[in-house]
Amino acid sequence: MRVFKFGGASVKDAAGIKNVYDVLQKVGYEDVLLVVSAMGKTTNALELVIKNYFDKSAELNSSVQEVKKYHNQILMDLFEDDKNEVFAAVNTQFADLEYFLAHNKSPNYNFVYDQIVSYGELISTTILSHFMNFMGIKTQWLDVRNFIKTDANYRDAEVDWELTQKNIAKNVKRKILNITQGFLGSDENNFTTTLGREGSDYTAAIFAYCLNAESVTIWKDVPGVMNADPRYFENASLLNQISYREAIELAFYGATVIHPKTLQPLQKKEIPLFVKSFINPLLKGTSVSKGVDLEPYLPCFIVKRNQLLISLSSIDFSFIMEENISEIFALFHQFKIKVNLIQNSAISFSVCVEDKFDNFKALNAILSKKFKVEFDENVTLYTIRHFNDKAAQTVEENKVVLLKQVSRETMQVITKEV
Repeated sequence: MRVFKFGGASVKDAAGIKNVYDVLQKVGYEDVLLVVSAMGKTTNALELVIKNYFDKSAELNSSVQEVKKYHNQILMDLFEDDKNEVFAAVNTQFADLEYFLAHNKSPNYNFVYDQIVSYGELISTTILSHFMNFMGIKTQWLDVRNFIKTDANYRDAEVDWELTQKNIAKNVKRKILNITQGFLGSDENNFTTTLGREGSDYTAAIFAYCLNAESVTIWKDVPGVMNADPRYFENASLLNQISYREAIELAFYGATVIHPKTLQPLQKKEIPLFVKSFINPLLKGTSVSKGVDLEPYLPCFIVKRNQLLISLSSIDFSFIMEENISEIFALFHQFKIKVNLIQNSAISFSVCVEDKFDNFKALNAILSKKFKVEFDENVTLYTIRHFNDKAAQTVEENKVVLLKQVSRETMQVITKEV
């Protein structure tokens, strides 16, 4: 079997749904399992529903109606007749959502989040499945929650691989187009769980692993994986091939290539992953598999903006030792501050961090009691894999370099605009 994953951007409207049909006509759909995300920005819209629910806001009902209206417009654009059974199927799912909002007793935010946000994927796959049937492609709609079983760690659930493997092996029919939801699973009490960041890609990898699939293809609005973000670099080039190891390295440094948790099950069974364009589906795209690290062999640029460079030095000129560093890292963990680069000398210690939750002010108050603290806000961290002099010059040009770190294959540079 082949596993295809279509993200929210590919199914954001009726034209997107029709394009998925066209893609399948071009690349084939027998022995295919589709993993599909919520449509467009539906997850964001459902997060607003959750916020209004917890705030006991008068806007709760209208935020639900907005989600309904958006999907209803897509239905009207796809199906000529509102007597088509898809309308009743989608209405039933919205009725289930409204029933949950009216009767839920749990105050647990993460639990409520997973129950509500899951309707995005359930509705998108229902619409897609009905449209494929309408167009003459017979489908099997699978509720992923009957297949992927997890613990009850809502919003970042761990997969029970043994049970999941058993469910998938027993219940996925071949020789038909299977359509299921990304991002979701369920716990032992059959409550919905979600799989955390990049959950839909991970879902595709879970099914591929359990089905011993031939390949996984992630369909995007770009021709494949580029060596740099075209928004920041002119002449970004397509990478034809990346090894699993290289993709994990790039992801570690912040490239939005493929999340490592998606690659791990694929790597175990050496199942190749393709990143292809749903606009030009017959182009080769990028292959992530065992083999050469990079083809073509080019420097790869990763940019992280809005970083914070913190330098700590001991007030009494004593050495910064392991116990100091472990104490500092414990504080970073406590304040949810993500560390992206470390450099230390005898009496100083520098880190480039991401302060997503605006906790640095509180952290600084604690650090200042023990260390002299200096910091630069809004700096940019450039990481260059397989760097050369020209690549280094590209990122350093017309900027103030605050810190540079070089290893065998990777250069990291922290800069500030002049």
